[in-house]
Amino acid sequence: MNPLDARYPFFESARTAVETAEISLPELVSRGAPAVERGRERVQRALLEGTVRPETDDVDPETELLSYPIARILVSLLDSTAAIDKYAAAEASTAIERIREDVAREDDLRSTQTTNLDLDDVLAEFDLADDVQPDDRSHQGHGEQWYRIDVGAYLSLSSSSWGREWRLVARELDEGEVRITGADLFELLETAIRDRIAAGLPFDLPREEGLGAELEPQVTDLRGLLSDRTRVHDIDVVAPELFPPCLRNLIDKAERGTELSSVEGFSLMAFLAGIGMSADEIVAFCADTSLEVETLRYQLEYLRDESGSQYPPPSCETLSAYGICHNEDDHWKVASHPLAYYETRVEEVDSDAITDWRATTNA
Repeated sequence: MNPLDARYPFFESARTAVETAEISLPELVSRGAPAVERGRERVQRALLEGTVRPETDDVDPETELLSYPIARILVSLLDSTAAIDKYAAAEASTAIERIREDVAREDDLRSTQTTNLDLDDVLAEFDLADDVQPDDRSHQGHGEQWYRIDVGAYLSLSSSSWGREWRLVARELDEGEVRITGADLFELLETAIRDRIAAGLPFDLPREEGLGAELEPQVTDLRGLLSDRTRVHDIDVVAPELFPPCLRNLIDKAERGTELSSVEGFSLMAFLAGIGMSADEIVAFCADTSLEVETLRYQLEYLRDESGSQYPPPSCETLSAYGICHNEDDHWKVASHPLAYYETRVEEVDSDAITDWRATTNA
């Protein structure tokens, strides 16, 4: 198995490798092959963290490669446009990180056990070899590598919504070519990767039979993370002492310096955002914990879907399945969802007796 195929499973060579190996996905699923669990993890990390990198480095290349088609089946069965968008974006983001690493690696440091990939390979993969050429002119003495890209390719891969600097009027255009930086080129390639991964999704698979039925436990597991929605009124107070016990436990854990798992971090961030805290307030609230500022800001941005709506935290039942909620203090009797619990507790307490955390800090 070529490690390059496992690293970039959306490349045509990887697809060919799977086809020529005559591997049966239904058979993999029926026997619970490691690729099935890795596929589930791939989707989970994509939805919660914006990456598909494995949690550990001991995943063998075959499992990693085969987890990709499994993940595509799982995200199709979720039947959610937002999930597909986030999955494709996470695959593309992870891939472009790897491409940057591989392209930057010196030839004499490359190993046949890792990859042999250069920028020309990537451009050829996406039929951009004729559209992108190096531009050796220096730019204000910085020495950065610049490129020229055909205007048609530039327009198809970029969006003016990215900012004014991406609008054609803000670019140097000469003889049908746009001048871009190396960083710009990687952003455009990320779009090409995302478009390829999203193409064909979702698959039209029956849920009641075949792969759909056999993968139902994994699909249910994933759906529970993102579909637990509860109606709450606007909550305009931050009172940590009224948070659900399971969420207070996560805060205590982070304050002790213990790193939170991906599901724990997602649940905490989604809850804090769900009660109306801004990104700056959450960063201040989580100061002096194991949570890193840049990671917090990225995750908070990632928790929003294309419409800007906030993903809610999972229900207590889902948190229980992940070993996070243990119905401490029998709090399910108050409410079985963190946001509903908090709303109820705030309504039960005299407002004069509540001290808003924001009044005690400069957040």
